[in-house]
Amino acid sequence: MLTLHQDDEGAAVVVDGDRIAAVGPYEELIGRFPAARVRRWPGVLGPARVHEGPLPAAPTPREQVHAVLKRGAVAVLAEHANTPELRAAAARNDVLVLPGSRPLTLAPAARADLAVFTAEGECVATVCAGRLVHRRR
Repeated sequence: MLTLHQDDEGAAVVVDGDRIAAVGPYEELIGRFPAARVRRWPGVLGPARVHEGPLPAAPTPREQVHAVLKRGAVAVLAEHANTPELRAAAARNDVLVLPGSRPLTLAPAARADLAVFTAEGECVATVCAGRLVHRRR
């Protein structure tokens, strides 16, 4: 199913499965993908983040990974996902475990990893490998 994510500034990303189908202005993309489900988000849409520090404290590895997703990150550094349980929790949630930091980008055919942030820096929504994994209520 195609999903078109739109932000307050008119930027949009079309997601098809776990890949980005298109990036551009909302008006252009809705014309190209009129059957797409539209999700409008308050804030600014951009690439998801790489969580570069230790994973947040939580009772379980699953909850540690979920805390990262709530912050708009879809990748962690291998040095901080240093137990089999953390790596398994990351894999189950499609969270990337990277050997080093690198920027994530929004580009056609790239993995659909995006996030929406308010002007204050609060994460409104996180999409990891095409799945909406966090949204602020």
